[in-house]
Amino acid sequence: MAASPQPVSENPIDFRAPPPSPIASGRRSLVTNDEVLTEYLEHSLQVPDLILPDKFFPKQNSLENPPTIDLLALNLDEFDASLCKVVESIARNGCFQLVNHGISSELVSSVQAAATGIFQVPPEKRAEITRLPEKPYGFEEVHGEEAGSELSEEFVWCRDQGLKLTMERIAPIGYSNFSEKLETLMANIEKVSRKILPSLWKNSQTKFVYGNDDMVQGKELGTVCCLYKHSQNVLEDEWDSSLRYDVIKMLIRGTDYSHALCLHLCDGSSEFHVYSKKGWVSFTPDKNALVVTTGDQIQAWSGGQYKHVIGRPIFKGEEDCISMAFLYSPPTFISNSQSNKEKTISLGEQAIMAIFLTLVYQFLVYFYRNF
Repeated sequence: MAASPQPVSENPIDFRAPPPSPIASGRRSLVTNDEVLTEYLEHSLQVPDLILPDKFFPKQNSLENPPTIDLLALNLDEFDASLCKVVESIARNGCFQLVNHGISSELVSSVQAAATGIFQVPPEKRAEITRLPEKPYGFEEVHGEEAGSELSEEFVWCRDQGLKLTMERIAPIGYSNFSEKLETLMANIEKVSRKILPSLWKNSQTKFVYGNDDMVQGKELGTVCCLYKHSQNVLEDEWDSSLRYDVIKMLIRGTDYSHALCLHLCDGSSEFHVYSKKGWVSFTPDKNALVVTTGDQIQAWSGGQYKHVIGRPIFKGEEDCISMAFLYSPPTFISNSQSNKEKTISLGEQAIMAIFLTLVYQFLVYFYRNF
């Protein structure tokens, strides 16, 4: 009697043995193959040793004091040999100093004294006047690492009616007095700037090109003043940390305002730092001198020969100090750009003009043949 088949499980286990490891036949053994494979993997999969810099940070270089322009002795009508060194310094470092500029030190001191009230606005009220892309004035917002160390505070002032109305409502008594004094000081700064720029152009071997529409901002604020309050008794380590953070931030962000020149009122500063994408230099400003740095407009006009830099004074005293930076853009920049737009004839206008001239030509031919 034939044996009956065994019952098959309803869920058989699908077991498959792994394929055998390849072993060379003959004299070589499994151990020898493992050694060869291990040696191969070590050489082919080894991650190379990378040597990276400790910190991604531009090196600071000390700089001899940049050349100085004596505004009283400046000759506006002829070539001035004394400006050759200034032009070379602008091309190399993007800065120079200005003496005998005619700006009263009493006026500067009165503006600085009045500005102390601006930085007394409490934090809960500052939120209403914080700088935004659509509102490019007010207090600089503090983020991340900056919030823990208030080494300096920043307030941006301009001739904007919205700023005036808001500050008169939330600021301590005396904002109108501060605004009037700063307006007077700004007028003097603009007068000095209008005298410097033509002299630089005349004594430069580079032909300046105007009308770069890419630099015209949506809002024409004119001259802008950045006020900085520098804290007292700051430790050396805190200064180093803050400076490194500021350098990286400024090299990435640059400046929010297109300008030709930036004039710094920073008398009493211990050092003045100049930042650019190519490096970081520092020097000690002369007493009662204006430090002038070049902006993005001059870099564009000169075809890149003159570099755009960002300047920042450093105060290491035992008292809080206030410095000011005026970002100046000449009115001719806007007018030249607008005049270039007015002279441009669109394709539609050209087509209409061509049709009109064709009709006039046909009319003249018809008139000549018949009469």
